[in-house]
Amino acid sequence: MMNTDLLDRLPRRAKQLLVVGYDAFAMSLAFVAAFWLRLGWSSSELHLDHLLVLTTSIGLGIALASITGVYRAVTRFMTGSEWILSISCVILAATYMYVAGLLAEIFIPRSIPILFGALSVVMMSVPRVLLSVSFAQHRTMNKEKVVIFGVGSAGRQLVTALNAGIDYHPVAFVDEKQRFVGNTVLGLAVYSLAQLDKLKKRHGRIKVLLALPDTTADRRRELIHKIEPHALEVLQVPKMSDIVSGKHRIDELRPVKVEEVLGREPVKPIPELFERNIRNKVVMVTGAGGSIGSELCRQVLAQQPRVLIFFELCEFNLYQIDNELAKRAKEQGTMLVSVLGSVMDGKLMRNSMKQYRVDTVYHAAAYKHVPIVEANSMSGVRNNIFGTKEAAEAAIDCNVETYVLVSTDKAVRPTNVMGATKRFAELVLQALAQESHNTRFVMVRFGNVLDSSGSVMPLFKKQISQGGPITVTHPEIIRYFMTIPEAAQLVIQAGAMGTGGNVYVLDMGAPVRIVELAYKMVHLMGRSVKDERTPHGDIEIRFTGLRPGEKLYEELLIGEDTIDTQHPRIMSASEVSLPLSEVVPLLDKLEVALERHDGHQIKRILLEAPLAYDPSEPVMTLISGGDQKLAAVAN
Repeated sequence: MMNTDLLDRLPRRAKQLLVVGYDAFAMSLAFVAAFWLRLGWSSSELHLDHLLVLTTSIGLGIALASITGVYRAVTRFMTGSEWILSISCVILAATYMYVAGLLAEIFIPRSIPILFGALSVVMMSVPRVLLSVSFAQHRTMNKEKVVIFGVGSAGRQLVTALNAGIDYHPVAFVDEKQRFVGNTVLGLAVYSLAQLDKLKKRHGRIKVLLALPDTTADRRRELIHKIEPHALEVLQVPKMSDIVSGKHRIDELRPVKVEEVLGREPVKPIPELFERNIRNKVVMVTGAGGSIGSELCRQVLAQQPRVLIFFELCEFNLYQIDNELAKRAKEQGTMLVSVLGSVMDGKLMRNSMKQYRVDTVYHAAAYKHVPIVEANSMSGVRNNIFGTKEAAEAAIDCNVETYVLVSTDKAVRPTNVMGATKRFAELVLQALAQESHNTRFVMVRFGNVLDSSGSVMPLFKKQISQGGPITVTHPEIIRYFMTIPEAAQLVIQAGAMGTGGNVYVLDMGAPVRIVELAYKMVHLMGRSVKDERTPHGDIEIRFTGLRPGEKLYEELLIGEDTIDTQHPRIMSASEVSLPLSEVVPLLDKLEVALERHDGHQIKRILLEAPLAYDPSEPVMTLISGGDQKLAAVAN
């Protein structure tokens, strides 16, 4: 096939002149060939009057083509109507040739204009077709091959859009409807899901594009589960409402996220619960720049508070969430306030709450990464226990109506320092809730959130993109997972329940084996796992052993009793609590140990406290700060 690079680099004007020159040459050659075919070589002598008719005929044809816009069309993208215009110009030129010869009494047999027209059309069309094919093949060579799932309207529109684009080359349709399988749509054969491996062998590495913009989450999840074992990357088109509104184009594809496979169909929030502590109120979110904190800020802002206060220790995270929500807040008339500081700064907490007369606090500021907190137990105790206490006491002093602690399933029978500090924080709030004041304390526990900072998903994505291996601590380790938006919505609704001191647990659905999550992520990124069944796979999964303080599985309850609430995914837990008179001495002991930088004593106090803390492995803790050497502290 011809090399199109040189032609592509020519200026547009030069290309047009080249086409006009070729057409003039093609029509001249067609005229000579027509004479030769009609009269034979020996009798096909051309005279001056023949050349005059030929010249004027060519001039007329080219002039008509110029006037009708044929030469303004890009050759490789010529449409059917432009082809018809081009042919019509040649027919008119051939008609003129016959009439001119007749009127001027020039010997031009009537068959010659017919042959001239036919040969001109062929000679002018063939190079154009070859060029179009060459350019199409050149574009296709640099495109990724894809198959489109769904022969419906969206699928057909997607084929047209992708053919005009530069990224993807559709090679087939896939559909579950048997009436389509085996047929051809828009020039593409339709295959069944069972034939995906056949398509992989034929076309090499391909992607699957889900052209089902308005399908339900359950239906999409079902389809992805069927596609995932084939180890093909899956992309999907935007929602049809976004396409119609102009927010997205149909070819603005995005990868299917593993949370869409593991997640559930979200339950629509109960409006009364969702807005009770927020609408027209002053709301503060601590840890506002974190994974959960930032999503809480988005959800809170959607309920139109009067003032939304971001309280955050990390300047960059604070800037990000403020910058993200500033425009929306201005449009709806919500005042945004950014406070840079630590929740351990009780005076700053009080000043902020008092100045803006805070009604609701969502306390999401915590150190949550188990291995890091395990190795930095003093920082974990300061932030997770005393930070929670300082914020809670500030809330009481400033007559805050509701204080909601974002807790974790790792607080239940903890085996690590992080879980122990979160359970201790719960005990502090349960004790404060029993005192006389105007603040209602609520605690909400849930498991891991998908794709949050520091979770396994970003780590796995990075490891897969680097070619592996994926590191998993244990083949049997399981975790509960929930999407960040669902977790934030349920935290807000749980916070609107109860009279004070309540511990709520969220329905996390079925637990997920981490190794299965790794398999799914590898497959959804279009790779295969290297294991005993597929020794030549792309990505190896390597087991590294449980980390200090890590459980094989997590729990959401200490006791067995739960009470249903008005929300189907929120339960109230009956957990043991202590009076403040018993909690304060423990806090005092911890404070003394922190002042002495005594990591051993901190560990002992956590073990002695009624937290059900039982580390099953030696844990790493710091003797006196983050830059000191680590020391193993046995059980």
